[in-house]
Amino acid sequence: MSRAESSWERLVNAALQRDRAGGSAAAGGPGQGSLMEYVPSSLANNRDIDAILRAADELQDEDPSIARILCEHAYSLAQNLDPNSEGRGVLQFKTGLMSVVKQKLAKREVGTIDRSQDVKRLQDFYRLYREKNNVDTLKEDERQLRESGVFTKELERKTVRRKRVFATLKVLGSVLEQVSKEIPEELKHVIDSDAAMSEDTIAYNIIPLDAPVTTNATTTFPEVQAAVAALKYFPGLPKLPADFPIPATRNADMLDFLHYIFGFQKDSVSNQREHIVLLLANEQSRLNIPGEREPKLDDEAVRKVFLKSLDNYIKWCDYLCIQPAWSNLETISGEKRLLFLSLYFLIWGEAANIRFLPECLCYIFHHMVREMDEILRQQVARPAESCMPVDSRGSDDGVSFLDHVIAPLYGVVSAEASNNDNGRAPHSAWRNYDDFNEYFWSLHSFELGWPWRTSSSFFQKPIPRRKYDIKTGRAKHRGKTSFVEHRTFLHLYHSFHRLWIFLAMMFQALAIIAFNKNNLYSKKTAREILSLGPTFVVMKFSESVLDVIMMYGAYSTTRRLAVSRIFLRFIWFGLASVFISFLYVKALQEDSNPNSNSVIFKFYVIVIAIYGGIQFFFSILMRIPTCHNIANKCDRWPVIRFFKWMRQERHYVGRGMYERTSDFIKYLLFWLVVLSAKFSFAYFLQIEPLVGPTRMIVKQDNIQYSWHDLVSRNNYNALTVASLWAPVVAIYLLDIHIFYTLVSAFLGFLLGARDRLGEIRSLEAIHKQFEEFPGAFMRALHVPITNQRTSDPSHQAADKNKVDAAHFAPFWNQIIKCLREEDYVTDFEMDLLLMPKNSGRLQLVQWPLFLLSSKILLAKEIAAESNTQEEIIERIERDDYMKYAVEEVYHTLKLVLMETLEAEGRMWVERIYEDIQTSIKNRKIHHDFQLNKLSLVITRVTALLGILKENETPEHAKGAIKALQDLYDVMRLDILTFNMRGQYETWSILTQAWNEGRLFTKLKWPKDPELKALVKRLYSLFTIKDSAAHVPRNLEARRRLQFFTNSLFMNVPQPKSVGKMLSFSVFTPYYSEVVLYSMAELTKRNEDGISILFYLQKIYPDEWKNFLARIGQDENALEGDLRNERDILELRFWASYRGQTLARTVRGMMYYRKALMLQSYLERKAGRDGESTLFGNDTTDAEGFELSPEARAQADLKFTYVVTCQIYGRQKEDQKPEAADIALLMQRNEALRIAYIDVVDTPKEGKSHTEYYSKLVKADISGKDKEIYSIRLPGDPKLGEGKPENQNHAIVFTRGNAVQTIDMNQDNYFEEALKMRNLLEEFDPSRDHGIRPPTILGVREHVFTGSVSSLASFMSNQETSFVTLGQRVLAKPLKIRMHYGHPDVFDRVFHITRGGISKASRVINISEDIFAGFNSTLRQGNITHHEYIQVGKGRDVGLNQIALFEGKVAGGNGEQVLSRDVYRLGQLLDFFRMMSFYFTTVGFYFCTMLTVLTVYIFLYGRLYLALSGVGATIRERAILLDDTALSAALNAQFLFQIGVFTAVPMILGFILEQGFLQAIVSFTTMQFQLCTIFFTFSLGTRTHYFGRTILHGGARYQATGRGFVVKHIKFSENYRLYSRSHFVKGMEVILLLVVYLAYGNDEAGAVSYILLTVSSWFLAVSWLFAPYLFNPAGFEWQKVVEDFKEWTNWLFYRGGIGVKGAESWEAWWEEEISHIRTLSGRIVETILSLRFFVFQYGIVYKLNLQGSDTSFAWYGWSWAAFAMIIVLFKVFTFSQKISVNFQLVLRFVQGLALLVALAGIVVAVVLTNLSVTDIFASILAFIPTGWGILSIACAWKPVIKHLRMWKSVRSLARLFDAGMGMLIFLPVALCSWFPFVSTFQTRMMFNQAFSRGLEISLILAGNNPNSGL
Repeated sequence: MSRAESSWERLVNAALQRDRAGGSAAAGGPGQGSLMEYVPSSLANNRDIDAILRAADELQDEDPSIARILCEHAYSLAQNLDPNSEGRGVLQFKTGLMSVVKQKLAKREVGTIDRSQDVKRLQDFYRLYREKNNVDTLKEDERQLRESGVFTKELERKTVRRKRVFATLKVLGSVLEQVSKEIPEELKHVIDSDAAMSEDTIAYNIIPLDAPVTTNATTTFPEVQAAVAALKYFPGLPKLPADFPIPATRNADMLDFLHYIFGFQKDSVSNQREHIVLLLANEQSRLNIPGEREPKLDDEAVRKVFLKSLDNYIKWCDYLCIQPAWSNLETISGEKRLLFLSLYFLIWGEAANIRFLPECLCYIFHHMVREMDEILRQQVARPAESCMPVDSRGSDDGVSFLDHVIAPLYGVVSAEASNNDNGRAPHSAWRNYDDFNEYFWSLHSFELGWPWRTSSSFFQKPIPRRKYDIKTGRAKHRGKTSFVEHRTFLHLYHSFHRLWIFLAMMFQALAIIAFNKNNLYSKKTAREILSLGPTFVVMKFSESVLDVIMMYGAYSTTRRLAVSRIFLRFIWFGLASVFISFLYVKALQEDSNPNSNSVIFKFYVIVIAIYGGIQFFFSILMRIPTCHNIANKCDRWPVIRFFKWMRQERHYVGRGMYERTSDFIKYLLFWLVVLSAKFSFAYFLQIEPLVGPTRMIVKQDNIQYSWHDLVSRNNYNALTVASLWAPVVAIYLLDIHIFYTLVSAFLGFLLGARDRLGEIRSLEAIHKQFEEFPGAFMRALHVPITNQRTSDPSHQAADKNKVDAAHFAPFWNQIIKCLREEDYVTDFEMDLLLMPKNSGRLQLVQWPLFLLSSKILLAKEIAAESNTQEEIIERIERDDYMKYAVEEVYHTLKLVLMETLEAEGRMWVERIYEDIQTSIKNRKIHHDFQLNKLSLVITRVTALLGILKENETPEHAKGAIKALQDLYDVMRLDILTFNMRGQYETWSILTQAWNEGRLFTKLKWPKDPELKALVKRLYSLFTIKDSAAHVPRNLEARRRLQFFTNSLFMNVPQPKSVGKMLSFSVFTPYYSEVVLYSMAELTKRNEDGISILFYLQKIYPDEWKNFLARIGQDENALEGDLRNERDILELRFWASYRGQTLARTVRGMMYYRKALMLQSYLERKAGRDGESTLFGNDTTDAEGFELSPEARAQADLKFTYVVTCQIYGRQKEDQKPEAADIALLMQRNEALRIAYIDVVDTPKEGKSHTEYYSKLVKADISGKDKEIYSIRLPGDPKLGEGKPENQNHAIVFTRGNAVQTIDMNQDNYFEEALKMRNLLEEFDPSRDHGIRPPTILGVREHVFTGSVSSLASFMSNQETSFVTLGQRVLAKPLKIRMHYGHPDVFDRVFHITRGGISKASRVINISEDIFAGFNSTLRQGNITHHEYIQVGKGRDVGLNQIALFEGKVAGGNGEQVLSRDVYRLGQLLDFFRMMSFYFTTVGFYFCTMLTVLTVYIFLYGRLYLALSGVGATIRERAILLDDTALSAALNAQFLFQIGVFTAVPMILGFILEQGFLQAIVSFTTMQFQLCTIFFTFSLGTRTHYFGRTILHGGARYQATGRGFVVKHIKFSENYRLYSRSHFVKGMEVILLLVVYLAYGNDEAGAVSYILLTVSSWFLAVSWLFAPYLFNPAGFEWQKVVEDFKEWTNWLFYRGGIGVKGAESWEAWWEEEISHIRTLSGRIVETILSLRFFVFQYGIVYKLNLQGSDTSFAWYGWSWAAFAMIIVLFKVFTFSQKISVNFQLVLRFVQGLALLVALAGIVVAVVLTNLSVTDIFASILAFIPTGWGILSIACAWKPVIKHLRMWKSVRSLARLFDAGMGMLIFLPVALCSWFPFVSTFQTRMMFNQAFSRGLEISLILAGNNPNSGL
């Protein structure tokens, strides 16, 4: 709140002392000498104990005896609460407290302690403390200062001091009452009086509803008073019992009634009371209701909040066709609506994990309202039966909504969640949140009754899963609800079958056309085209088969109607496919009969036409809103309803998912362009060129195979044809994404240009257009001003410019000051950038000095050089700012001189100015004045101003007079040349005064602040000689100013005043990331001797110098020179603000409050609220706005910031530094709220009982956190994914109409915060966003980590292109943007009543953010995107971090494929929106995987042609295989693979926002930095994790780490991370290429080989060496040597129990194969591994040994040879443990085996046809065979272990990893021999840093100049 608080300073000092001591003190605890300990949560009364210890801490220096008494009393309280110290941490707390008392306090008391005098001491000290602190006058002084209307630091200090004094007095009084039997009456009266004034001792969040607080102005707002009054206890409510506790500070209200009858928790009720009051107050404030004497809540405000909050409940009742809890919505009274609203939010606020089940909450609300109505009808207040134990119905004991309504639900949800084996169990084996919620989509849910019928099967808990037990307890396991997430790739077809049917039919049609292009219009071609009919119905039948299969596991629990529909569709499409296929076959047979009359064919055509027409009607017309509405009206016709039901199951979600006709046409046209390009490419470059070769191959017979052929006889060479067509088909399936990318990129570019993005892209543009900024600011970001100052048209334009500039100035200046506080600009640059207030007497606009600097001196030169007045004017007016500078100097100098001089002096000034005006008017300025001597005037004026800007002293007065006299002389003798006779009288008076020596002797020194500012500004205009064209110099400051000023000209909604704007919250989940860097962390060096601080100093040298200047240090100072503790704290914050820390995020988000305070303060000063007289005349003066109580209160009503620090309670208990840092953030930001989960272990019936609480805390005046709310939870809230569960428990503490979700690696900027109220106006239904108002507002992100390295730059550019250009198109025209992560803004009420802002089911919702978008879209939401506002975001900057992040996202997308949300969107969206959805979510990853698979398909096809001999035969027969189609396909694949198509949006984004030339430079730079290798490598990452997740699962949250990555990554670490995802696959590709080169390519085909395989070689090399290419110091010889040693140690370390994969190869290998757990997974892995046996089968028949013999025996002999190799391997790897006693024998056997093997090879070479080449070929064959066997063995690990062969398999696996590692390591080591390689790599990785002149090589080398510190 205020840095002046002494308690805060003590907290800071203590934290700094811990830092300096190296963290020896407990980091989370209090400072040195502090008595405060962490009070365990298990002590039920811990708030009182905490307060007592805080008071003791305050008083320990003042009176140790009193501190000792307080501590002992706290100890006795703890002892009474837990005598046996059974609670967690209680024993340590008591022990620590008593040791503090004995060691610190007792020793400070002189003599023996007489505890009998303790009460008297307390009483005496109470009186003394009051007198010492002037308690009686303290509050009065503060009141008088506050009423003065001047908000200063003094007022802040007085407020803080008063609060602290009264808080201490309240504790002293409370302890006195507890320890003293009798208190004197007079003292008792004083204690009670003081306690009543201790307002802040009752914790509150925003509005002090339960405490009389005078310093919080929120309660004075009429809308708040109206909302509070509306909740009062109305006559229709039964009277509460007399003993029901109501705070004395307020009357009972309807929430107290609900509290009593349903047993809600007290803090939960208080939380929701404030929540409802704020919702109602904010709605009331937007209705433009005139102020009343007694504020009354408008019925319209109640109606809007009621309908918005209960909209989901109303729709749920409508869906189930049941009567809502009310009979007629229109007849409900306002009080009853508020009662229903309050009940709903109380249910929601205490529902815990059940909040993820929105329709379950509807069910609970529905029954509780009826229960409440019955109580109201009886008019007797009694507890509800549903919230009481069964055995105590009728009594008041044990009434608890949590225990009896939520806990049973939580129990079964928790049981199912605990049965998922930490996410490893199949999704089909347990019920997730969606399954539970969807149960309430059916009337069957009413079988649960009310109160709950817990014997129902719904509440049946599964049998706990035992480890290694694959049984699911099916006998007692309740099945899934309406959907089962089976793990299979078939979900892609199941969810998007329309797309696959469309693609298959189009491919079939194009192929038919291509094969019949010469007789296209023949009857034969028509009949072939009509074969599309059977294709369609067969594919539809396959979809219905999948429906049947995919529902397995949910048949017993799904609605019978839904099951009936599945089987009806199965029967229908089965019969249809048989019938239509039969008809088509008969039609073909009929065609072969020359005498037929084609009756069957005509009938077939009619059937197809009817079926196609019906499909067209439902697919197209039903997506048009008008047709959709007509169809809905026809629902009463059973036939229509039946057909609609058959076509699509009607779920609660996903109804009405259509867009308005105009939007439909827009995205229809978009996709027509994409599809036209795609199918043109497919036909002309893929399908048609293959027709000829295919026909020729099919005709070939008697092809001689070089191997023992098994499958290719008499089948028209099907495998050859397949090998030719397979790559083309694969490309056909994925190239639609390529065309989508291209078209969307160009469309996004055009839309961005239309929105005026990138118009201001340079500093020069800011300079040129600055004069337009005030007007643009007033139009875009300022509330419209109605009271113009003048109605005179001649002055209106100038007056408007002045007014606009005056209103713009405080906001611009605050932006510049924030840039200075953030150290992006220097003090000098800040002075240049600041804009004058423009509110003074000067009747022209004063522009910032950076626009006008040096203009006066240039104008002087022009005046001296020019020959005519016209020339002077013409040359000066070329530069607008030169003209403004001249005008301002001219008028300002006159004003300053007139104000400073008196009598004759003023007369002289007036005379000179009149003469100048006359000369200008007569165009005689050159004749009347010697302009070439203007420099003399400027010199004298500058001297005068230099004196006047100082404070008045006698010496300065003499100097000013002398300067004026010099100026008079220069003007009289050197400048004036005209005849003075015209004004003889005036000049004679002046001459007389001069002669008498009294001219200029009387001066009025400029003391007025405005005049003093003018003098200083004039002096600067005359003295600044350098141009400010490069101000500011910092690139980040430039970028921010460019974006802000550019956004002023964009289409921004008109803002409302702060009082009428929508309210919002910001919500940040935090776990255990860095909050604030400690000095130990900043100065700790890595293995290269580099500290974080040193790194930051080198990366941000200008910001480091600015920081030193800000804290008053020399620019060359080092961190060791900072001795002041506050400076060290500032240093920690400076470093933390440049990392991805929570401190940075909090600072950024608190700019919202600062912006709102400034806006509110200026609006109130302008008289909008009738208070302008309070503030004086200057309505644009923002001085002191942060101290204004009204501005603070207004901002708090509109903005809340909650950081949900999940384990903050545990961090405090463990005294972690993060806890102290979070407390420090709360102290610095009074509006910051921290929510956390507190785990409390309390003794219960002799056993430890764990309870969980959701708590909200804020900072208090004593430097600790104050608990506001504590809401008990039914159990551990983490049942699903951690982040959404963390968000869910704390979302009850958010407020407002909207909530912005922010990650803790994000940032915000003050200038962007000014635009938040504009953004919130997008929620207004009057804004044009389509058929539905927005429910999520997408916000642009700026990735601030792009300058760290080339990798960071690639990620930054890729991310930026998606979050700008990509999402721009997704939102409009495609209408399919989702929520891809933060910082989107949610319609809060819409989402909290529909399941929250994310989903949390374990694993399936691992990408929790995007499911919020899915949920919003399915529930008829609308997601938009807005680019006039931006939020900063950090990204991963190292390759390993990036790979982990991309792996997490790809794995998350793999899980999305299985989800019901994706299935429903794929089914329910219209065809074109469905395609947009597919290709921007899971389809993107599938196309990525297909890109890689294309390489395999092509190479394995070529491998077949090479090894089978078919390729050679075809060449011999001179069949020309036209490779045009294949080349086109592979080129498309290659371009996609290397990221060219990924780069197209990037390039267009560069052009749009940087300009064409800069875009070319940026893109070229990226190419030199090898971005194509990076994108190709990323391709492999996404493919591996996406495919593996769908096949085996295993997706999990990856903590990537958000630090600064400039350290070298070890070889073994890279090998572990990329071995299976990249290296194995890269080696396989190289093996395929080598075999194809050896056996499939003749001498003339070198060029062909290169053209066909260059993309594959590039892919393989990228996958193998990118981790080392992008590894800092990856080619430095010394590090390479160290890496090799470390890798070999890791490889051969055997490990054991508890050893991690990073320490041992064996442990890592076990982890790598642990994902294969299911039978289906083992089978799939086995099938995939069979491909490796092709090599041996083919190469064996290519050996010289067997000649032309192709008998199968040769293959058998090859296996015998392989077996011998395995035996040799076993001999040489025989276990050392077994062979200890047989060393000599073992070595003899090994030597003998080696000699025999070598002799056998030599004999074979000599006596047979076996050649040396054959030996190498055999190795080439046996390597993949060994890997295939190894892969199959790993897949069937349990079987292999049972056969006792696992050790042998492990030895073989180690051999393969050792060999693969060496093959990768050798090129790296070779390159390391050449120093220039390392230099090139460093330059490549850190090019941006080099371009800024940074010392990256110094950083990498570890040459730290701070080594002496």
